[in-house]
Amino acid sequence: MSELTVDTRDQVQELLDRRDLSALRRLLAEMPVPDIADLLHEVDKPDRVILFRLLPRPVSCEVFAELEGESGQTLIEDLTDEEARRLLAGLAPDDRTQLLEELPGLVTQRLLNLLSPKDLAEARFLLGYPEDSVGREMTPDYVAVKAHWTVRQALDHIRRRGRESETINEIYVTDAGWRLLDAVELSAFVLGDPDDSVESLMDRSFVSVFAHEDRERAVELIGRYDRYALPVVDSDGVLVGIVTVDDLLDVAEEEATEDFQLTAAVVPLDTPYREASIWRLYRKRIAWLVVLVFVALMSSAVIAAFEATLETVIALAFFIPLLIGAGGNTGAQSATLVIRALATGDLKLRQYWSAIGKELVVGLCLGATMGAASALLGFLRGGVEVGIVVGLTMVCIVLVANLVGGTLPFLLTRVGLDPAVASSPLIATIMDAVGLLIYFTIAIVVLGATGVL
Repeated sequence: MSELTVDTRDQVQELLDRRDLSALRRLLAEMPVPDIADLLHEVDKPDRVILFRLLPRPVSCEVFAELEGESGQTLIEDLTDEEARRLLAGLAPDDRTQLLEELPGLVTQRLLNLLSPKDLAEARFLLGYPEDSVGREMTPDYVAVKAHWTVRQALDHIRRRGRESETINEIYVTDAGWRLLDAVELSAFVLGDPDDSVESLMDRSFVSVFAHEDRERAVELIGRYDRYALPVVDSDGVLVGIVTVDDLLDVAEEEATEDFQLTAAVVPLDTPYREASIWRLYRKRIAWLVVLVFVALMSSAVIAAFEATLETVIALAFFIPLLIGAGGNTGAQSATLVIRALATGDLKLRQYWSAIGKELVVGLCLGATMGAASALLGFLRGGVEVGIVVGLTMVCIVLVANLVGGTLPFLLTRVGLDPAVASSPLIATIMDAVGLLIYFTIAIVVLGATGVL
């Protein structure tokens, strides 16, 4: 509970009314930080700014960290850029982050521009944007103009601010509330009539990305629309930064590396391989390997269940590696194609049935070709009956593997997981058990019908 007394409040108010700043400064110097924060909560907005400016810099940062709700927001909005810059520099990272999270997009954008490069990088990391979101990659260094300005005014502004910007290939047009209206190429300003309005250059056809979207979405957009930079907006359409192609190239490389590692059943490394310790490499690989061991136990269980069949027709054992290997390879091919198509945007979730229909036809064609070859091998090794079993099994396994490989990435994407989790080792292990089950089921049906079993 606050220890601020009524007498102290009245004394402060009296000094404020008289504008006795020297006496106010001495009084504030004797007050604990929490009491000063309570005082700032209670005084009127103009008096709040006066009191805050009387505080020594270290004390002002401590007091501001104690402020809650609108008091802190309205205070920082009324500070000059230099005052705000000093305040932000003095705040602890978590306090700075909490402040920036609570402020409207317009104010956040202004404050980000005041941070030093080091503080800016730290703020972006802690700002509250989800991990791997566009907000973690954006920069507030861009040039924006107003729609009602003339082209001459806009060019003057571009000359003043352009050197501080990440890029001036595109100039962003905003309204009074800093909402993004358009992105206009610099050449349009250079070639335009100086007396025309900026609005005359606009066609309101621009591409933007939300700060909370996954950064892979920005990679997709910047590639599809061939842009050097993308404007980043918040949920209200306020321009909060831009993300540039050089940053997104790094993102694309990281995401591709993660996908490669996932498809090999390796938990993605969070450091370069050359810096990864032996213990880290072990931890990243052992989890999936243990999971796959337990999945592979299903294959052993299937073989054990059909042990009598194998003892009766020993030739069936010769074709187990051939059949389950074909299933794993086929499923891995299908999964790889679908995973990559989903990652590049070539396939959308709504196109599931179209993709599965295509994989069904391809699977039938592949199965028929490989089944014919396998049937011939089965005939040469074990006779007509074994040839029929091996050929039919190959058709079924290839077809099922193709459907599993095509479906699993869609299912993982639907539930919010990286489709690359549908890795080649996982699909191969699943198809080992499924393939054996198909093999022995067909063997029992065919060989039993022909009297072999």
